[in-house]
Amino acid sequence: MDKYAVWGNPIAQSKSPQIHRHFAQQTQQNLDYVAILGDEEQFEQQLLDFFAQGAQGCNITAPFKERAFKLAQQHSERCLSAESCNTLKKLADGTLFADNTDGAGLVSDLQRLNWLKANQNILILGAGGATKGVLLPLLQAQQNILITNRTFSKAQELAAKFSQYGNIQAVELEHIPVQKFDLIINATSTGLQGKTLNINPQILQLATAAYDMQYSKESDTPFIALCKQQGVKQTCDGFGMLVGQAAHAFYLWSGVMPDVEPLLMLV
Repeated sequence: MDKYAVWGNPIAQSKSPQIHRHFAQQTQQNLDYVAILGDEEQFEQQLLDFFAQGAQGCNITAPFKERAFKLAQQHSERCLSAESCNTLKKLADGTLFADNTDGAGLVSDLQRLNWLKANQNILILGAGGATKGVLLPLLQAQQNILITNRTFSKAQELAAKFSQYGNIQAVELEHIPVQKFDLIINATSTGLQGKTLNINPQILQLATAAYDMQYSKESDTPFIALCKQQGVKQTCDGFGMLVGQAAHAFYLWSGVMPDVEPLLMLV
C-alpha cells in the first residue's frame, strides 16, 4: 500500500485525508493517507525519515511550505514562481520533486464555475503566500490582474516578479479604481479573525463575481457575506479550490485525475 500524508502545524482540522481517501476509492488506487503534526524544530528530519520509510509523496500546509520547497531537489515552474510547495513526490532515483498545485486548484474551480474566460479583469486582495501560489496559473489563463495589499510594497514586489508572465499591476488599497471587475478574489487571511479588508463598497457593487480562497462549512465567510450584502450575485468560497489542488496533487502521484464533483456534492 502506497504511503502518503499531509504535514502541517496545526493539522487536526485538515480535510486532506478524507479527500484523498475518497479519490483513492473512486479511482481504485491502494493508498494510505494520514495527517501528521510537523514539529517546528525537527520538520526537515521528520520529512526525510517519512520518505526513508517508503512514503511516495505528501502534501504540505502551513507553516512548512517554504521549508519543504527548500528541501526538494527538483521543482515545477509553478512551484519555483511561488517559492513554496504544497506537494512532494519521491522520484525513482530517491530525490524529491516539489510542486505547487494551489493555483491549478483555483483555476480548475473557476473553470468549473464557468467564471474563467480569457482577458478578464481580476482584482486580487492580498499579496502573501496564498496569492504568490496562484499568480502564474492565472496569468497563463490570460487574466489581467490588479493586485492590492495593506502593505503596498508587497503588492508591488509581486507585480514586478510576475510581470514577465502576463498583465499584472499593483495598486494601493485606497486607490483601487472604481470599475467593473469580472472577478474579485480574496487571498487574505483576515476572515480567520472574522474581518475583511476595508475597500470601497462601490467596487464590490460593480463586481460580476467574488471568490474567497478561505472556506467555511457552517456559514458564509466574512468576505462572501460582505459581497452578498453589496449585491454581488455570483459568490463562492474556496472549498472547490481545496478539492481541486488535492486532485492535481493526486494526479501528480498516480497519473490519474479524479473527479471532484462527487466530493463537492457531499458538502
